[in-house]
Amino acid sequence: MPIFRRLPRIRRSSARPLGRRAPTALLAAAVIVVIPLGSAGVRATAGTVAHASGSAIEGQHSGVTSTGIAAAAPREAGLGSRAPELTTADAEAWLDGLLPSMLQREGIAGAVISVVSHGEVVTQQGYGSSEAGTSTTEPRPVDADTTLFRIGSVSKLVTATAVMQLVDQGRVDLDEPVQNYVDIEVPNRFDRPITLRHLLSHTAGLEDEIGGLITSDANGRPTLREALASEPPEQIFEPGTTPAYSNYSNGLAAYVVERVTGQDFEAYATENILEPAGMATATYAQPLSAEQQKNMSRGYDFRGSEEVPFEVVTPSPAGAISATATDMSRFMLAQLGHSPVLSPAMLELMHEPALGADTLGGLAEGPRMTLGFFERDRNGHRILSHAGDLTAFHAQLEIFPDDDAGIFISLNSTGVNGDATTAIRDAVTTGFADRYFPDTRPAPAPIDTAAAHAETLAGTYEFSRRGESTFIRLFFILSSAEVVPQPDGSLTVSAIVDAAGQPLTFVEVEPWVWQERDGQRRIAADVVGGEVRAISFDPAFTLQPMSGDRAAVPLIAAFTLVVLAIALVSWPVGAGIRRFARLPSTSRAFVRRLRLAVHVALLALVAAVPLWMMVAEALLTDSGSPGPVVIRGAQVLTAIAALGVVPSAWLVVETMRSREPRRASWWLLLAGRVIVTLAFLGLGFLCLVGGILQPSLSY
Repeated sequence: MPIFRRLPRIRRSSARPLGRRAPTALLAAAVIVVIPLGSAGVRATAGTVAHASGSAIEGQHSGVTSTGIAAAAPREAGLGSRAPELTTADAEAWLDGLLPSMLQREGIAGAVISVVSHGEVVTQQGYGSSEAGTSTTEPRPVDADTTLFRIGSVSKLVTATAVMQLVDQGRVDLDEPVQNYVDIEVPNRFDRPITLRHLLSHTAGLEDEIGGLITSDANGRPTLREALASEPPEQIFEPGTTPAYSNYSNGLAAYVVERVTGQDFEAYATENILEPAGMATATYAQPLSAEQQKNMSRGYDFRGSEEVPFEVVTPSPAGAISATATDMSRFMLAQLGHSPVLSPAMLELMHEPALGADTLGGLAEGPRMTLGFFERDRNGHRILSHAGDLTAFHAQLEIFPDDDAGIFISLNSTGVNGDATTAIRDAVTTGFADRYFPDTRPAPAPIDTAAAHAETLAGTYEFSRRGESTFIRLFFILSSAEVVPQPDGSLTVSAIVDAAGQPLTFVEVEPWVWQERDGQRRIAADVVGGEVRAISFDPAFTLQPMSGDRAAVPLIAAFTLVVLAIALVSWPVGAGIRRFARLPSTSRAFVRRLRLAVHVALLALVAAVPLWMMVAEALLTDSGSPGPVVIRGAQVLTAIAALGVVPSAWLVVETMRSREPRRASWWLLLAGRVIVTLAFLGLGFLCLVGGILQPSLSY
């Protein structure tokens, strides 16, 4: 189950799931999570889902990835420039001049794209191959009308549409407690209950859950109820206050539909949304039928690699749909009001920001969620969008409700570069907006409070999309971000970077609102009484000030790693030297036993490493859960290692009480034992703050 898609340096805003070809830095970070040692250099500078993105089937790549966020391209059209007319001929010429070369360069096997405008399909194109050729067969080309592509979290828009249908019928209320509609226990540790409005806007306050989200085995797949009722996530924020992307939330919204209608959600959505919209080949099926498999594009890490097995998403409403470009054209047209799927009043409600300043505070001045869509602005035009990412498939849908247009793209490979799919989707979607809906506004000017407010925001932040109650907490702590004021009063956020990986510069254009210099991305801060509560950098992803103990984790992890590694190596080396030189031991039996206990602790840590690496492999790939024995074994061995602080500290006491002459060798021995003791304390600190000994085995 590819879980973390670059919480560090998520391009545009996703935190997508990490595919099989994880970036080296993230792999290192994940290993550090499971090997409680760490390295200062692995301290991630963003948040994905990532990571993944979060987490799998992420909602907006514009993203968390949960891995920085690629800047929107500078305005192509200058003030007052004339945009070309959005026609089939112009759109196809533009796409043909853009996509094939990008797919070739980035190692993407194939893609589909569709464009709609004013109730009509402008173009539907297939590029590249949907199945690699063999020694006896030619590659199968992508056909926009018949080739099925996975759309990942774009599926969540269907869930939101289903909820809005029930709102229109008066069968559910967006602001009624969700608990009133379902027969499972809904997480609730605050006075304010979770509502459908919170679920659709990713503000239910739930921690991230990643285990079992994506597998390659459909056997024994749980029902929607079973998936939601089994070990639900903890609620860590008050509902309505903190955007934090959540796959569980979308699944729970779908379960409300299931309970209220009495139908299986997939059956309801097919009957009431997919079919009325004319999405004849779109399906939630996992696995596909034999007939559907004939038209299903294969997924690849990169062009020429082995096929990625068909991925099974749980809960399915959050990311299971397979569809053609034709299907997605019809879905966009439905969302633009050209089909009977939703009434005009419900479309208007669904496309409005879901929450305001009364609960979001200053975050409401930045990018916000609607009831299902990520809302953003490009060239003064409102865009509603959603992305979706599995291991191999990467999709993006954007509609321009005020301009009656939309664009959809899906890729069937991750590419040879970690950010390939993000770069391609950015180029296509921002290029589409800049070409057909150019900017006519002057750039905003910085305001006088810029320098002072930048200093207020300076510090280390953690991502709202994170796990808190399980052993994966340490990964999210390591995936921190830095806000750094610049001498000219601007600021940078390490999580938001350009295509070259360099942090973008932001200038304050309204009180506590910053805009990218020479660009259009905006961030907003919620500041009360001079205290920073949060920074919004994407509709469903938020930065929060990190506590001092968590901010110290990377440094302590690095210190612990170095010292305990040296101690581990010096033990056999010292024993070998003494044996070679035939030096008699002058230590008392009790001291020798203490040293033995320290060595046992070090060996326990060594034994924990391969177990934690198995857990890391499960988090980063489709290999499935390592099982409770592996996780619990790793935790027990890590706990034994952390208890090494007791004999190590006792050795310090025994050294100080010894009657040996206070020569340089004695001072060196004492210093070494003190440093090793501090390293064991550091290991205990990482266990405590990082949560890697948490009793829950879910993640």
